[in-house]
Amino acid sequence: MGNETKRPATYEDLLALPDHVVGQLIDGELIVMPRPASPHGIASYALGSRLYGFQDSDEGPGGWWFIAEPELHFGKSVVIPDLAGWRRERMPRLARVPYHTLAPDWVCELLSPSTASLDRGRKKDLYAREGVGHLWLVDPDTRTLEVFLRQGDSWEKRGWHSGEGRIRAEPFEAIELNLGALWPPELEAP
Repeated sequence: MGNETKRPATYEDLLALPDHVVGQLIDGELIVMPRPASPHGIASYALGSRLYGFQDSDEGPGGWWFIAEPELHFGKSVVIPDLAGWRRERMPRLARVPYHTLAPDWVCELLSPSTASLDRGRKKDLYAREGVGHLWLVDPDTRTLEVFLRQGDSWEKRGWHSGEGRIRAEPFEAIELNLGALWPPELEAP
């Protein structure tokens, strides 16, 4: 009985999941989590809207493509970061595709109690291995933003911000980001 072998999960396993969960494959292992709560969505929307000027040069510096929750395929791994950005010099045209294989230049993960250990561990390691240049970890519960720069196969912490102030964080230091705009107001418990 103890000699059973667990088969690696496939993309078909991912597609078979019900709509009320989020699934990802990391090195062939299927990882299933509940959909994120309201603070996660509020922070994601607020951050994406503030970075829009890096996509549209009429609104800011331009030079980037941003996608919310893109599906990224890296070998046996299929992950969905909360936000991702590619420099236009690396991806001049944005293709109409269901997933991307080119590693983003920037990834942002919004932490929640059900995802924090995965985002800080295996996904962070995967992003470094696949060549993502910058990683932001945003935690709406603790109201913090951590900024990382990839150095080889590991990450160098380049900033830790908390509270309500205005900050500049690479690779988007050309604009001042109102950190307080990312945090939702106190929300009622369900």
